[in-house]
Amino acid sequence: MYDLLLSPMKIGSMTVKNRTVMTAAEFSLGQTNGKPTERLMDYYEERAKGGVGMIIPGICRVNDMGGASTFTQLAMSHDYHIDPMREFAGRIHRHGAKLCIQLHHPGRQGMASAINSLPLVIPVSDRFPGVMDSIFKCTPLLLGMEAKGVCFSVQAPSKVELAKHGATRMHAMSKREIHALIRDFIEAAVRCQMAGVDCVELHAGHGYIIQQFLSPHTNRRTDEYGGSFENRLRFLREIIEGIRLRCGRDYPLTVRLTADEMYDRIGRPGVGYDLETGKQIARRLEELTVDAINVTSACYDAYNYWLEPTSFEPGWRKYLAREIKSVVSIPVIAANVIRTPEQAERQLEEGDQDFVASARAFICDPHWVEKAASGRSNEIRRCIGCLNCIRSFMTNAGVGKPGECALNMSVARERAYFNMPRDGEGREILVIGAGPAGLTAAQTLAMRGFDVTVYEKAEEPGGQVLTAAACHLKDKLLWCIEDLMTQARKAGAKIELGRELSAQEIAEREPWGVVVATGGEPLRPRSIEGIDGDNVFTAPQIIHRETVLRDADVVVAGSGLTGLETAELLNQTGNRVTIIEMAQELAPGAWFQLVDDEMERLVPAGTQIALGTKLCAVDGEGVTVEDVKTGQKRRIPADYLVLSLGVRPAGNLARELDKRSVMRIWRVGDAVQSGTIADACHSAYDTVMAIR
Repeated sequence: MYDLLLSPMKIGSMTVKNRTVMTAAEFSLGQTNGKPTERLMDYYEERAKGGVGMIIPGICRVNDMGGASTFTQLAMSHDYHIDPMREFAGRIHRHGAKLCIQLHHPGRQGMASAINSLPLVIPVSDRFPGVMDSIFKCTPLLLGMEAKGVCFSVQAPSKVELAKHGATRMHAMSKREIHALIRDFIEAAVRCQMAGVDCVELHAGHGYIIQQFLSPHTNRRTDEYGGSFENRLRFLREIIEGIRLRCGRDYPLTVRLTADEMYDRIGRPGVGYDLETGKQIARRLEELTVDAINVTSACYDAYNYWLEPTSFEPGWRKYLAREIKSVVSIPVIAANVIRTPEQAERQLEEGDQDFVASARAFICDPHWVEKAASGRSNEIRRCIGCLNCIRSFMTNAGVGKPGECALNMSVARERAYFNMPRDGEGREILVIGAGPAGLTAAQTLAMRGFDVTVYEKAEEPGGQVLTAAACHLKDKLLWCIEDLMTQARKAGAKIELGRELSAQEIAEREPWGVVVATGGEPLRPRSIEGIDGDNVFTAPQIIHRETVLRDADVVVAGSGLTGLETAELLNQTGNRVTIIEMAQELAPGAWFQLVDDEMERLVPAGTQIALGTKLCAVDGEGVTVEDVKTGQKRRIPADYLVLSLGVRPAGNLARELDKRSVMRIWRVGDAVQSGTIADACHSAYDTVMAIR
């Protein structure tokens, strides 16, 4: 069915069994010394079992002194990394997959607290493993020091503006530093070859150091490593030439290349380099005997254009791969928000690329390829682009924990998950509610051997996701509900839609236990004068188009993602929107990429935003607000007020069931506390896995 997708193809002297590549996504699964952990090997081996043709693990440092991005990433900076890497490669090879190690240095986007400190930490942590727990407890202090510039400076081609997300101090590298780092890349490649790694990749994308040398924005040197195109290419060229000299022409070598820095997408046209320069770089890489180009885009300054949120359409940047492919004869690998085998096959058929690549698709479903190959593509768990993977990694790496997927509960615990005990013994558990929490609970309980039935009072499953998916460009969020329904049923759970059970009916059923996943309902604080007025609506009423406001002055109370999305919909119907937020920051607690994504549409529409502003009262002519710092009150004229102040647990079912002490009851998701899809799924999984 997927003839091209499942066909073999060569990269240099290496034959990859199919056209799928898992691209690098750091998840903080290694040891401080850079060796792989059992958990890291389990994680990637599961993807190899699942049929991926070539696996590129997370970023691998080549230098301990200044090249770290996390304390727990892979490294090939010393000879003692060779044997552990050989074991890792063997784990991948036993399933017919190829292992490619991505050699990396962050440059100006580095972790300042690791500069010069990691070599001191490694021997101590090797001898006393618990010392890392103490170091991780200091993360807030270290980040605070970095923010104030109390840290060593990171290496960069030139001292330029700070990256939007990265180190707080940098220095222009001396020639001695440049030559030493070139040697580090070469030596790391040699170690990979000695360890039986099939291929190495040089990371020249996402604003890391090789791309920094390539870009006229970050490389303002006036010596032989800066200025002209060939001079800016020199750093990468000398690494490639050194690897070829030491490893030979036959050792497969790829480059992950940002084909377009995309500064124009964030309102900075003319900054950095564009696709035409990217094509020029690609041509030179082929001349330099690189065996394949792994096409990507952007850097940390334009984060959403290389790590896309939900609003971006699958395949939106396939044109980049197609343009690079038009100027080279070597294979082109590309991640184009690949989500389904049908999409992957189509892009191969249309000649956009030679290999389809993704990190998030295989994070979300490690058996993506095997399911496609066996005619079960309908069982694939699709990534919804919620970005919980990067958010959790960035949050957890500083405290010694791995990243996670919002929907795949097996991530970083593959061995335990795929050997889950079937200890349910047919005991009956009812799950009330078919949102992400209820469906995750149902699937997990069914996998454990419980007799599970889900009851959902609505005719359609989804809960709060139905509201989120009704927002502009967010319809793909419904994939998670469709896929959770499929997985729950496959595991053996029964699902009844349009069926509401009362506490009395549940009691009469006498189940062994009940999982309450009834979700939440919008907050409407009674302390606010006029809150029940005819001109006051909740965000779901606007989002579901139950009420359509046009050409009016509207105040939206609450700047969380739901509030921003509601404002976007109001803008589309010609309203003049003001968002008020009591906190001093926009969308407090929300991941910055999702906020940036919304603001790209809200700012051009003229949306006004008032932070540090408390809603006090509403009437027919507007709202009364208070400055939270000064206490000064003022009026904002408005025809309507829309409340987006969060949700609270819905209904009384849990309380009514609590009165019946003979029953085992567990609450999950928004029935406990309002949160994201990831919060709901993980809450449900953790809760029901603890049931004994």
